[in-house]
Amino acid sequence: MTVEWSELFGLSLPPLELVVRGSALYLFLLVLFRVVIKRRMGAIGMADLLVLVIISDASQNAMAGEYKTVTDGFILIATIIGWNYAFDWACYHFRWLEKLLEPPPLLLIQDGRVLWRNLRAELVSEQELKSKLRQEGIEDPSAVAKAFLEPDGAFTVIKKK
Repeated sequence: MTVEWSELFGLSLPPLELVVRGSALYLFLLVLFRVVIKRRMGAIGMADLLVLVIISDASQNAMAGEYKTVTDGFILIATIIGWNYAFDWACYHFRWLEKLLEPPPLLLIQDGRVLWRNLRAELVSEQELKSKLRQEGIEDPSAVAKAFLEPDGAFTVIKKK
């Protein structure tokens, strides 16, 4: 069996179609993850998750139709990475975009008082909150000066003195 190099490295779809398909899916998932879902406690960064999900999908035929060549995959993945870099760059240079795409830390406990409205807004259960406090060595929320849910899903606790 001989290898047909043109079939392996040629293009089965026009490069512009691959760029448009990759861009459309990236932008849809960006809005879904960064604006709609925003964050979950203990999650990895949304931008990281977005890139991983799309790149894994880019390795299958579903995203770009029936592409069959390595070059098609290269173009698609380069498009996805390009969009990710562009949004990171834009968020760094434009504060208003960062505020839109990266929510500020959410206060969950203030002066020992649990802010139930904020927990409900992010769908954080009481059990999940208590679990995070125990991981920080705290049994009772009254021992907490402030606790935050960070934009990347991390949990930050400032103990009372």
